[in-house]
Amino acid sequence: MLKDFKPVLSILLRFIIVYVVLLLVYQYYLNSFRQEGLDPFSHCIAEQIKDVQNHLGYPTQLYHDIKGEQVYFYVRNFYPTRMVEGCNAISVMILFTAFVFAFYKGPKTFIFILAGLILLYIMNLFRIVGLNIVMTDYKEYGKTFHDFIFPAVIYGTVVLLWLVWIKFFALKNENS
Repeated sequence: MLKDFKPVLSILLRFIIVYVVLLLVYQYYLNSFRQEGLDPFSHCIAEQIKDVQNHLGYPTQLYHDIKGEQVYFYVRNFYPTRMVEGCNAISVMILFTAFVFAFYKGPKTFIFILAGLILLYIMNLFRIVGLNIVMTDYKEYGKTFHDFIFPAVIYGTVVLLWLVWIKFFALKNENS
């Protein structure tokens, strides 16, 4: 009987192991920068957001709150949002990676993960830029966009990538 469940248990075990290992590595990374404020990856994203917003005509400066482990975006003479560690989408990327590895299919797994991570990174960058624009020009819609619209965009992208992985790579018959 257990033999029937072996493929499912293998997928589940692979997912759990990859997810926990990546989560522990990420937590170690975060802990190593605790005294320096926002971690370097999140800080890099904040800098790129500033550059994109400046290019789009939303003059932006950053205010670093080291003690609060956050960076405030200063746009058009006020602070519409702030960047904290949770805004960097690493937890979403870890979830995406663990799921794809659960259905491991050799070297193409790594290529798909790399392409997916690049897409998620770009989507997250523009998600935060979009939120800053909404909070600057249409503040009354800010909560709706922050709590519903933009999470739907980033998680929707993850689900779409998972569906592509399953349909076109993981379940594709190797003999055809």
